[in-house]
Amino acid sequence: MPTTTKTTGVFTDEERGAMKERAKELRASTRRGAKADTESQVLEKIAEMADSDRILAERLHALIKAGAPALTPKLWYGMPAYARDGKVVCFFQSAAKFKTRYAVLGFSDEARLDDGALWPTYFALTELNPETEARVSALVRQAVS
Repeated sequence: MPTTTKTTGVFTDEERGAMKERAKELRASTRRGAKADTESQVLEKIAEMADSDRILAERLHALIKAGAPALTPKLWYGMPAYARDGKVVCFFQSAAKFKTRYAVLGFSDEARLDDGALWPTYFALTELNPETEARVSALVRQAVS
C-alpha cells in the first residue's frame, strides 16, 4: 500500500470513495423507471480519466464491444464494467483511481475463464499493442462463451 494513502479504519480513502460511487450507482438504478443509457455514463467516466488511463479505457471499450456485443457497458464502483444479464463479467480499473503503477483488466466469477484448478482473473495493463489487444479480445470472447 502506498505510504501517501490515508486510511480510516480498514479501508483507504480511495476504497471508501469507490464504495460511495457504487452506492450512488445503485441508488440511481433504483430511481430510473426507464432503462438508462449506461454506455454514455461509461463513456463520460472514461473521458474524465487521466490521459494514460483514458487511452487504455477507450481502446478496451472498443475491443470489448467488438468482441462481446452481448455485454452491456455500465459503471461499477465508478469504473467501466461490462455485464451480461445485469451481472458484471469484466471491468477496467484505472491506475490513477487507486494510485497504482498499472491499470487492471479484471474478470468476475461470471466470466468463463476456467482452466483447471487455477486461472488468472486480473491482468495488469500498461499498454495496448497488437499482441495485448489480441490477448484481451481472446479473453473477452472466452469470458462470454
